[in-house]
Order: sequence, then C-alpha cells, then structure tokens
Amino acid sequence: MKVFELGGELRTDLGKKASKALRNEEKIPCVLYGCGNANTNFVINQSSVRKLIYTPEIFEVKLILGGKKYRAVIKEVQFHPVTDKILHMDFLEVDDVKPIVFKVPVKTEGLAVGVRAGGKLSLDSRKLKVRALCKDIPGCLTVNVEKLEAGKSIKAGELSFDNLEIVDNKETLVVSVKMTRAAKSAASAK
Repeated sequence: MKVFELGGELRTDLGKKASKALRNEEKIPCVLYGCGNANTNFVINQSSVRKLIYTPEIFEVKLILGGKKYRAVIKEVQFHPVTDKILHMDFLEVDDVKPIVFKVPVKTEGLAVGVRAGGKLSLDSRKLKVRALCKDIPGCLTVNVEKLEAGKSIKAGELSFDNLEIVDNKETLVVSVKMTRAAKSAASAK
C-alpha cells in the first residue's frame, strides 16, 4: 500500500454552523478514530486531498495533527449530492496488531482462453473487501484469467491471497468471460 502524507489542523468548534463556515473556506471537517483513542476532530484543505480521493489506488495516510503523527486509512468520504464537493471525511487509525477491513481494487492478468475463442472479458467486481493487517494489504488484487473459458467465471470464494482473508460473499462474481454473438454463431456453425 502506498503512503500519502497529509497535514491538518486540530479543531475545537464542532457542529453544523462551524462545519458550514469551514466548508465555505474550502476546508473539509474530518474525524480520526480507532486504536482505543478518543475521536480527534481536525480540518484539512480541499486541494490537499485531490490526489488521495480521485484515484483508483489505495493509500495509508500519514496524518500530521498538532505535532503528532498518526497512521490511518480513509474509512468514509461524504460528497455533496449535487456539486460532488467533499463534505466530510472519516479516517481510521491503524497499527500493526489489529486487522482492518478494507476495499482493495481488482486487476486482471493474462489473456483468457475464452477471449481468444471470441468471448468478452467482464470484470464484475472492481473492488473486494479484505481483512488483514495494514502492512499486508496490497495495492491491488491481481487475478490470473489465462485459463478462464468462455461462459465461465471466477468467484470470490475461489480466490486466495497470502496474509489476507476475502470478506465478500463467496458467491460474488469477480471476473467472467461472456459469449458474444459472433462466438455463439461460430460455435453453432461447427
């Protein structure tokens, strides 16, 4: 997992009025929780999280708040329903002792047998939930599809990775090769 450094200012004014005033100044109210500590409320600039939020990659965030450093991951981001502006962010503090549940992007590798036969590869789950220690969470889950035939699929229960457990339903489709019309007509012509 890549590391992203982010600085913020601690805040004491809480509530709707204070949060609205911060948003008008292009700042985002945030909260850091976890590891048995009390919730820490802080504020960050809108521009400082652009490369953290608008990317398919996942990051461990090194938060610098009031002279202290924290290791965290993004737990939730709330967007405005019309403008898509970030309204609020929740961070979960992590350590190397307690596992966390996190959504990790899925990437395919190889050319499927079914695609060579005229099928179409479909990535049905772009992210999978995994449970692992923060240090063991990979940047992405790579699924080899070379042996996947037309009309077949790979489910979450069929996958296994070192040092992590897939939490999603075992029947969740991850990747499949669908038959195209051309492949169906070629198969029926034989």
